[in-house]
Amino acid sequence: MVKTTLVVRVTPRARRDEVAGWQDGMLRVRVSAPPLEGKANVAVAKLLAKSLGVPTHDIAIVRGEKSREKHVVVEGLSEQEIRARLPA
Repeated sequence: MVKTTLVVRVTPRARRDEVAGWQDGMLRVRVSAPPLEGKANVAVAKLLAKSLGVPTHDIAIVRGEKSREKHVVVEGLSEQEIRARLPA
């Protein structure tokens, strides 16, 4: 199975949950959840799963759980497929 690692820059406490697009090789994501008790991480996983059309269990944060810059593994999609499904 294909596993792709993305570098994701997260902005917590945003007005709404949204995928803001690609910038400098990173995916920019905004979530309304606060960065407390892992709430923002859960929101990021749910948002990416919904945006990519994959189950939430196919999204895993493998590095940067307490940082704005996270490394996220997406199972089942190549980088090209991910870029095609997300805004530019």
